[in-house]
Amino acid sequence: MVKIKRTVKELDPYIPGRSNEDLARVYGLDPDNIIRMGSNENPLGPSPQAIETLKKSLHLINTYPESNIDDLKAKIASYARVNSEKIIVGGDGADEILDVLAKTLIEPGDEYIVHPPSYMYYEFTFGIHGATPVYARWNVEENRLDVNSVLNAISAKTKVIFLCTPNNPTGGLIEKKDIQTILESTDALVVVDEAYWEFSGENNVELLDEYENLFILRTFSKVMGLAGMRIGYGIGQEKLIEYMHRVKPVFSLIKLSHIAASATLDDLNYLKESTKLSIESREFLYEQMSKFPELRVFKSFANYILVEIRNTGMKSKQMTEKLMENGIIVRDCSSFRGLDDHWIRVSVATIEEDEKFIDVLKNILSDQQGISND
Repeated sequence: MVKIKRTVKELDPYIPGRSNEDLARVYGLDPDNIIRMGSNENPLGPSPQAIETLKKSLHLINTYPESNIDDLKAKIASYARVNSEKIIVGGDGADEILDVLAKTLIEPGDEYIVHPPSYMYYEFTFGIHGATPVYARWNVEENRLDVNSVLNAISAKTKVIFLCTPNNPTGGLIEKKDIQTILESTDALVVVDEAYWEFSGENNVELLDEYENLFILRTFSKVMGLAGMRIGYGIGQEKLIEYMHRVKPVFSLIKLSHIAASATLDDLNYLKESTKLSIESREFLYEQMSKFPELRVFKSFANYILVEIRNTGMKSKQMTEKLMENGIIVRDCSSFRGLDDHWIRVSVATIEEDEKFIDVLKNILSDQQGISND
């Protein structure tokens, strides 16, 4: 028997959202009519400019990707309003940047701080490299970070602190002053995950000029509509970026992803419309779901909404199953550390899809009420 690495044997598998094909097969649905509201994807689809550019570039797939992507770094730097030496680009979304950070920083026995409930991939990635998680706290009731819990978790072994803003899955923001307090309290690298920042209009890039231990994580998967192309980027101090490039795979960003990312950044009208549509959908869903007395709906600054369904008489698995039977995917949040089995996360969709979701949800809750009254 091959001897498997201990950290891998002890690792809980990451649970992604289900595909349309999987759902269609299980429930006998038409995959083209399934409404995806579980993976925080862009309901507008990709940039038309990116699509046209990709069509013209398909003949290039027999050649290796570019190892020098200075043109893309320059566009990202302009978008982020930093110099390009502060940019590193990953070819498996922001997840690759997390892996490169772990390879660059982590020695076995190092500690890192996370604030559940939050994005679970931090633990998935850093655990493989032998780091030990230390848990701070996100106050779900108030939908804000418990800053003191982070400060109390810092030790001499702390190598990285993860702060997710807007936080996934709660949608809450971390105030800039709280991020500054944490940055000033440690020499550890503070990773601020801004995957959803465009939907909030709030970011922390200007803090890079003041704090050497700040690193910002971003992605092309959300507002830029390129989740399937797997492009992420990090913004940090030049010296850290240089070390990260030493361990990053040279050709991780495939040629077509490079081309799609560049074209999307050129399509300013698309970026504006993409942001606008997602925010309109979020606010519509918040308003409509808040009308159901059985639901507790959390205000969000991202492109998804956390919903507590405890008073419906259903658990998250039951609710998500009933929605999937009707061709709608939402996220069962029972796998998130810090949440129990009475939470779901609903991603934005088109307004037409939102309306169908609300109608289906109304029927499910009405049927459940009838069962409860029998």
